[in-house]
Amino acid sequence: MASEKMISPASGLSASTSSSPRTGFNWSLIMGAAFLMATSAVGPGFLTQTTVFTQTLGASFAFVILVSILLDIGAQLNIWRVIVVAKKRAQDIANDLLPGLGFAIAGAVALGGLAFNIGNVGGAGMGMNVLFPSLSPVVGAAISAVIAVTIFLLKDAGKIMDRFTIVMGGALIAMTLYVLLSTEPPVGEALYRAVWPEEVNVIAIITLVGGTVGGYITFAGAHRLIDAGVTGQEALPQVNRGSISAISLASLVRVMLFLAALGVISQGVTLDPSNPPASMFQHAAGNVGYKLFGLVLWAAAITSVIGAAYTSVSFLKTLHPLIEKYSRACIIGFIVTSTVIFCFIGKPIALLIIAGALNGFILPVTLGIMLIAATRKSIIGDYKHPVWMSVFGWLITIMMAAMSLYTLYTMLFK
Repeated sequence: MASEKMISPASGLSASTSSSPRTGFNWSLIMGAAFLMATSAVGPGFLTQTTVFTQTLGASFAFVILVSILLDIGAQLNIWRVIVVAKKRAQDIANDLLPGLGFAIAGAVALGGLAFNIGNVGGAGMGMNVLFPSLSPVVGAAISAVIAVTIFLLKDAGKIMDRFTIVMGGALIAMTLYVLLSTEPPVGEALYRAVWPEEVNVIAIITLVGGTVGGYITFAGAHRLIDAGVTGQEALPQVNRGSISAISLASLVRVMLFLAALGVISQGVTLDPSNPPASMFQHAAGNVGYKLFGLVLWAAAITSVIGAAYTSVSFLKTLHPLIEKYSRACIIGFIVTSTVIFCFIGKPIALLIIAGALNGFILPVTLGIMLIAATRKSIIGDYKHPVWMSVFGWLITIMMAAMSLYTLYTMLFK
């Protein structure tokens, strides 16, 4: 197995020191990539979307979650497999298909990532404010940014990032489970409505899929594997396990949040529209629940800050060799820029909504590009992409494109 070299802090993150790919199973690395993707998805917008849609759709939101999980798995499996077999990042694959296309995608994904990261930084600040009321959200955001930057300043930044996201992701799941057990939700009703909903909300599906695997999020784990040298057909078993684990983790948190919110709503409680997730946690477990919300929000936000910065810069590496050479410094600059914009402009909720919509539009484009690349020997060599996976991927691409257009029409003309 090739050794992994940690490049100096001024330059990039981990990279393989050998031309041969990693073929042995590395639990820490694969789960780190899975948690990086999952925690990138589970941010402040994720918490808000889940509670808001649960209050709007009730138990029928279970159907939306089920459909989104299936779409997420299909999209992520296709994208991760093509990237790892091609041994290139998504934007480089796009440039191979059509010169200049990768640059356009890199710019769009990085812009969406920046918008999301401003919201993530704001969410971290609000989480700190809940835990320590004497700290304003701006001060809390600044402290959280310092913590995120510190991780990338350390010598073994790649390994530390993996472990940090695993620990914080595990803590997030544990705290959400505690609140879920405090609400006694109508699980039977939720299971029934998962297959027989009273209402189907297309915008909710687009929002959930876009917020889970749209934009930069689905590439977070795949690009982490590329940087660590996990490439080639030999790595596909690891890719399959990592991609499905990532979606499973994000989906587990989504389901637990949904059931917790459903349990509160089924008791006749109306969530506070100014902060639905905080209201849900407080109704479920009192002041302890409110403090737990602060921890959950901070954990979700800080891991999303790290994931968004890392993956957005991994797209920008194509634009100039200096970004590749000094990627660590660029990641830190990305975090600092997001924090400064939040501190002086604010409006994280509005930015999260805009970024979520952008991600919903980006997914069918990037997935379609990966599926076309899967047919080009010049990109994937002698690898044969499974037919069923390609068919599933194109169905998702068409469905997401159609639903995105419907969402745009609804937003503009209704």
